[in-house]
Amino acid sequence: MTVRMRHTRSHTKNRRSHHALTKPALSKDESGNFHLRHRLSNVNGIYRGRKVIDLTAKLEKKIEKVKSLSVKKTEKDVAK
Repeated sequence: MTVRMRHTRSHTKNRRSHHALTKPALSKDESGNFHLRHRLSNVNGIYRGRKVIDLTAKLEKKIEKVKSLSVKKTEKDVAK
């Protein structure tokens, strides 16, 4: 069993002084867009100078999926 130690206000404030939030480090890629360091650019899908993900194809696939879901919903409503 440990002995409880007193925590003075100054010690508490000293500990909490290190809890300050910092701004995220941003980098600028070749096209001039900012992104988080060591992460993929959300705008063009480039990481370390290479195109990693084709975001236009990914976006088109997502739009197609939403359209197919909305068509299925309307077909369900018509069947009722």
